[in-house]
Amino acid sequence: MTEVLFYHLQRQPLEAVLPTLLQKSLERGWRAVVQATTEERMSALDDHLWTFADESFLPHGTDREAHAADQPVLITLSGGNPNGSQIRFLVEGAGLPEDLSSYERIAILFDGNDLEALALARDHWRAVKEAGHDATYWQQDERGRWQRKA
Repeated sequence: MTEVLFYHLQRQPLEAVLPTLLQKSLERGWRAVVQATTEERMSALDDHLWTFADESFLPHGTDREAHAADQPVLITLSGGNPNGSQIRFLVEGAGLPEDLSSYERIAILFDGNDLEALALARDHWRAVKEAGHDATYWQQDERGRWQRKA
C-alpha cells in the first residue's frame, strides 16, 4: 500500500522544504521524481537544486535530458516514472498518478496560503482515502518542525 503524505506549506516556501525532503529520500536509497505543472517551475527547481546550499547540491536532472533514467532525482511535467522512483513529489497542483501503487510514497506539497491549492489538496485527500491508501497530513510548527495533524 502506498503511503501518501500531504505537506501543508505555510511557514516556508517549496524551495526551502523540497530539497530537505529529497535529501532524506536519497539517504533512504530511493530515487525520486518531482512533478510540476509548468515549464517555469520545472526550470526554477532545476536551477535551485544545484544552488540551494553552499555545502551541497542534489544530483538531479529533468526528463528533457538524454540520460533522464539515470538521474537519482528527476524533475518532470509528465506522469511517467522514467528513473524508477520509489517516491513521487507533486508540486504546484500536479495531479495524482494513475497508479499510486507503483510508488512506496507520494508526497503532495501545497501552499497553505493559496485557496485553490487547499481545495485541490482536499480533493486529493478524498481520492487517496477512497482508493484505500494511507494518508497523513503534516504542518509545520512555530519552530519549523513538521507535526502530524491527521
